[in-house]
Parts: sequence; C-alpha cells; structure tokens
Amino acid sequence: FFLATLTYDTLRFEYEDFPETKEPVWILGRKYSVFTEKEEILLDVTSRLWFTYRKNFPAIGGTGPTSDTGWGCMLRCGQMIFAQALVCRHLGRDWRWIKGKRQMDNYFNVLNAFIDKKDSYYSIHQIAQMGVGEGKSIGQWYGPNTVAQVLKKLATFDTWSSLAVHIAMDNTVVMEEIRRLCQSNFPCAGAAACPAVESDVLYNGYPEEAGVRDRLSLWKPLVLLIPLRLGLTEINEAYIETLKHCFMMPQSLGVIGGKPNSAHYFIGYVGEELIYLDPHTTQPAVEPSDSGCLPDESFHCQHPPCRMSIAELDPSIAVGFFCNTEEDFNNWCQQIKKLSLVRGVLPMFELVERQPSHFSNPDVLNLTPDSSDADRLERFFDSEDEDFEILSL
Repeated sequence: FFLATLTYDTLRFEYEDFPETKEPVWILGRKYSVFTEKEEILLDVTSRLWFTYRKNFPAIGGTGPTSDTGWGCMLRCGQMIFAQALVCRHLGRDWRWIKGKRQMDNYFNVLNAFIDKKDSYYSIHQIAQMGVGEGKSIGQWYGPNTVAQVLKKLATFDTWSSLAVHIAMDNTVVMEEIRRLCQSNFPCAGAAACPAVESDVLYNGYPEEAGVRDRLSLWKPLVLLIPLRLGLTEINEAYIETLKHCFMMPQSLGVIGGKPNSAHYFIGYVGEELIYLDPHTTQPAVEPSDSGCLPDESFHCQHPPCRMSIAELDPSIAVGFFCNTEEDFNNWCQQIKKLSLVRGVLPMFELVERQPSHFSNPDVLNLTPDSSDADRLERFFDSEDEDFEILSL
C-alpha cells in the first residue's frame, strides 16, 4: 500500500475548469454566471478555508500520530464546514481572501482556531481526542455525524465565537429547541454568552463595540448541522432537488459527506454536478514564523474546485446552516416550509415547531429507534459503523 504525498502546487493543473454552461453556479448561497462572473466564482472558492491532510505536526496526545494522511479526511471536512461558520460569524459572507493582501486580525484568529496544535479550538488534535468520548479511537475514521457531535462539544470552549451549535437528529429540526438554545444565557450570564470588553477581547481581534452589541443581543449565532441518510446504498434521486436548494440558501454552510473512499466538503453545484473542496492532499504542517506571522497560502485552494456527479454522492451526509440573527433563522424556516410545498421535491428533513412526543432529548445521540420506527429507519439511520467507514481515504 502506497500513499503519495502531494502539494497543492503539484495538483494545480490537474483540475478541470468550470464548464461553459448557461446553468447558474451556486456557491454557499451565492448565484453566479460562468460567462460573466468566472473570476468572482474562483475568488469565492479560493476564499474558503481549505483544510487538508498534514504531516509533521506535534504528536496527537503527545505520543500519537504526527500526520492524519489516510484517516483524517472527514475530520478535515468538519473543520472546513465549521471554519465557514466562523468566517460568517467574524468576517461576513462577503469577505474575500486575496493572495498577498494584508488581512484583518479576525481572519488570523479564525485560522488559528484550526491550526494543527493541541491548544487550537478546532485542531485535528482536539477533534481526534474529543472523538474518543464518541467511541472513536485516535486514527479511526469518522462519519459526518460523529464529527458534528465532536465539533459541537469543542464549540463550548470557543468563548470568542459564542456559538449555539445544534445537531438535528432523527430527520427533524425542532424550532422550539433551537430558539431555546440560541436565546439562552441572555442577558449576559457568562463568558460564553458575553465576552468581557477587556484586553483579552481586543487581543482576539474582537472589537469593543461588537462585545457591547453581543451583550445586548437576544440571539446567539446558530450553527445548525443536520446528519442525514438519503438512501440505502446510493442517493435517492427524489432528494436531489432539495439538496440543490440547500446550496441556494444564504444561510448555507455546505455539506460534508463524499463518495466511497473519499470524504469531501461540498460548497455548491452547477447543473448535475456538486462543487467541492478535497482534503486528500498531504501538506507540511504550518507553524508561525519568527515574527509571529502565520503563512496562510496553503489554507486556500488556488485552483478550480473539484466537481462530481450528484448521483455519485454517498447517501450519508451532514448539511450545515448558519443563522447569525433570529431574523436569519426565521427566514431559513420560511424557505424550508416553502420548499416542502414544491411538487415533486421530497424533503430531506422535517421542520416542526415543537418536539414530537416520541422524541427523547433532541441533543442526545439516539441510535436505537424502537421497532415501530422501522419504516423511518429505512429512510434514515446513522451508519457510522457501516457506510460511513468507507469514507476513508
């Protein structure tokens, strides 16, 4: 068995450019035309944070792996979808990365949250070690649901971002539960809800006026992750149009999933093809320079993004959305409700106001539905120990 080590430069010329098509290109809620906005498309893609396999980072747990090549692809995809949430939270959806251009402090604060070292909020070290509590040993492959559960736990330590992370299980999004989560701890009841406007806040690049605004806010920014299974062994065609619509919503964080032997971060689509960032490139770990500057070019995909047929998508995925305000969430709910009324479009999940009586705690991972749920199980179940494990390399 041989693992090739490549850099992003060596792959630059192996990717096809966007097809010349009249079909719109959708990237995380933004609509583009290939004919008139090609540069804008590529700039949008390049501006997403791209996390790949790395080698020669500090050993995980002090004695564990120093590279995640061959096992960390879904962990990297989890980092990418969560990094997009932090970009939206601290920089805004309109922010763009331009090579050589000086970036604001908040950008480096976001990037530092994912650097391969033990004290970064969402590092490969933190994800791998927190995953032990989810039954995954270090170096074991993750599925979309596992990485979502781990990221939710890690987000509680990220007081700078102060996110409310909700994982909707059993194909159901309960609005009441989300509102309760996002409106908790207000007015200011702790560091996670209300960072103090002191030097530590300014050190994190968190503007003083933003700290004051958050103390007065009645809504913690929401990261909504929805693990789904859209078929048994392959995606059910009835879900494809709904999946496309997810990329059209301004709240879209994209989708993590993949195809047999590959986990990818899907950021959009064109025609019948998904557009994705691929973590399967091994790059050297990055360390700050002597001046403290962090070299960041390898965290941005500077070639045309990969594409694959939607029909090739493995049915086990997790869809992500970010709602910075309560208005964003209400708008998202309206879009989901309208989508459910479109003839011929099969909803991927259900949106309800209150928790159904047969549910347990919606934030508790429940993998053992009773026998009366057998028909629902056919449409959805968590296959972490089955199909998810084929998302390996």
